[in-house]
Amino acid sequence: MAKRDYYEVLGVKKTATEDEIKKAFRKLAMKHHPDRNPGNKQAEERFKEINEAYAVLSDAKKRQQYDQFGPSGFSQRYSQEDIFRGFDISDLLKDLGFSFGRAGGSSRRGRTPYGGFEDLFGGFQRGQAGGPQPGDFRDIFSGGGYQDQGPFGQKGQDLNSELHLSFEEAARGTEKKVRLSKGNRIEEVSVKVPAGIESGKKLRLAGKGAEGMGGGQAGDLYLKVNVAEHPVFKREGSDIVVDKEIKFSDAVLGTSIEVPTLEGNKTIKVPPGTQSNSRIRLKGFGLPRLHDGGKGDELVRILIKYPRNLNDRQKKLIEELKKEGF
Repeated sequence: MAKRDYYEVLGVKKTATEDEIKKAFRKLAMKHHPDRNPGNKQAEERFKEINEAYAVLSDAKKRQQYDQFGPSGFSQRYSQEDIFRGFDISDLLKDLGFSFGRAGGSSRRGRTPYGGFEDLFGGFQRGQAGGPQPGDFRDIFSGGGYQDQGPFGQKGQDLNSELHLSFEEAARGTEKKVRLSKGNRIEEVSVKVPAGIESGKKLRLAGKGAEGMGGGQAGDLYLKVNVAEHPVFKREGSDIVVDKEIKFSDAVLGTSIEVPTLEGNKTIKVPPGTQSNSRIRLKGFGLPRLHDGGKGDELVRILIKYPRNLNDRQKKLIEELKKEGF
């Protein structure tokens, strides 16, 4: 199920200021906080949703990405862990008159109806060694192996797989089909790959994991990206590097050369006196920046090719140049 728009969750316009967003969050958090709604699972889920929306819209960089890519594109680029990184809910709740910690749970005016994070957010089933840690929002907000066991059923396990891409597919973005084995059946899932993704990143497909139990929602599918190397281009973040050999005389006198780019061949000028291993920058000819927008650059690394064998005339000319202090 697709997530609701974060602006809609907080009840604000897309043009809302930072203060308007904070005011809306405070009002909704007070209304739906579990301390004010003991035993109300719907209020707890709403409270999680409000916090997630605020974690994104209160962060200028995340908000810009959300506005640029929309709910679907944003959820593919940002995992739950990414969303809540740097977001401290304890300070916000303290500001509202609440407090909560590992041992004392969530409380207001001395009440301690919950046993800690696990109770506050609806109970968790241990899915890996250890347990949910304070501030680990990936686990608290149903992202990292702890499964909700509320009255509406148990959430299905998250699944992990790999997605193999060519260099060009990663550079331009693409749509791929992934085949998954779920029990005794094979399921084909379509995934949109954002342009500029690199090896090691993970794409999250909400609801494409294992089926839930007792009517619970399905888990999520996490695809680890593996990008094949390119025979010509080397990647450095959002920049690409290509090596180009030129003759010694061209390095001294300057020349024009043709170099490959992701958009076809391009002619560039090599200035006189260019040194070996120097780089010529082609601005905007790199890879799309996944989170910041825009594109990186192409860096043409100049390698000077020195002759291995000289004929008699060439040697004489070099000797003359040497006499001239060349």
